[in-house]
Amino acid sequence: MNLHEYQGKEILSRYGVNVPKGYVANNASEAVENAKKIQQEVGSEKWAVKAQIHAGGRGKGGGVKIAKNIDEVAMHAQQIIGMQLVTPQTPPQGKLVSKVLVEQNIYYSGTVDVKEIYMSVMVNRATGHNIIMYSPQGGMDIESVAEETPELIFTEEINPTIGLMPFQARKIAFNLGLSGESIKQMTRFVAALYKAFVGADASLFEINPVIRAADERIFAADAKVVIDDNALFRHPDIAEMRDLLEEDTTEVEADAAGLNYVKLNGNVGCMVNGAGLAMATMDIIKMSGGDPANFLDVGGTANAERVEKAFRIILRDANVKAILVNIFGGIVRCDRVAAGIVAAYKNIGNIPVPIIVRLQGTNAEEAKTLIDQSGLQVFSAVKLDDAARLVREVVG
Repeated sequence: MNLHEYQGKEILSRYGVNVPKGYVANNASEAVENAKKIQQEVGSEKWAVKAQIHAGGRGKGGGVKIAKNIDEVAMHAQQIIGMQLVTPQTPPQGKLVSKVLVEQNIYYSGTVDVKEIYMSVMVNRATGHNIIMYSPQGGMDIESVAEETPELIFTEEINPTIGLMPFQARKIAFNLGLSGESIKQMTRFVAALYKAFVGADASLFEINPVIRAADERIFAADAKVVIDDNALFRHPDIAEMRDLLEEDTTEVEADAAGLNYVKLNGNVGCMVNGAGLAMATMDIIKMSGGDPANFLDVGGTANAERVEKAFRIILRDANVKAILVNIFGGIVRCDRVAAGIVAAYKNIGNIPVPIIVRLQGTNAEEAKTLIDQSGLQVFSAVKLDDAARLVREVVG
């Protein structure tokens, strides 16, 4: 589950990570009140006004502005709220901004130069360890740094059974080129960040940039946070942070219906029971010359209602030229699934694309007979090779 920046910073703050003073606003008036509140609390004379959407690169798209006075806070908030913000990480049409985060200025003057650092914590699935990735060259052009000067990207692997060791946090601070008080501050920052990552059951904490301020304090100036959905039952407070308006409406509807659905960019819709079989089905489609249009796992109770819902969701994608239904009858009998497919087909009415159905397992022969005698434009297959051949034929 993705979080907004302000939500991620709320979690970071719980674990002792230093974040700028800031408040979220839904309109320009609230933004002004927040700026005044920040001024009273920390004495900030400038403010950052930042669009809150589930996408990075907001600064490049005009979604992050610096206000030098209260009037500019109102102006920037009014401009940003309601805009369709387009960034390298949004769909082509962009995302609608419904709120902004107003924060204190942390680029103030002092004894040392302000430094922008990149830092993220994630899971290295190849080793089963957590990993801290960091660079002394953070900011909006971190992608260019990774491409042009990869030697400036460092990693530190952490055994999750042992946790982050103090020497590792100090090593990170030294590799970042810090000295003096900044090393102590960064060491504490890294330890708190890793504690937040583990404590929140996150799969990603990305802070770009981490700011070494002019008084050598370390701030998390940004926060991209992804929480492991499978752990949300342990964090009801975090689960409540879910913003459905930021998610694909079809995926939200599928989730409510008990379907595991992810939209892809292909031309062959998939309806399968079981994640492993779904992945194999997508491979078969690819090998047959098509492209999967979605991942859809109907689970172990593929009844008529659920099958109909799955069909309707798949058919919303205008790119779909065919649908492959691949069901293994173990928990659910194949003939029941076949009956569900026939009923769903009749309820939906005219389905404009060919449907290929492969049913294997309990009562598979009875299921094939039901499909073949239904009089519907449904192609039945027994083997995966047959299904692949039919996909190839109907997609062309």
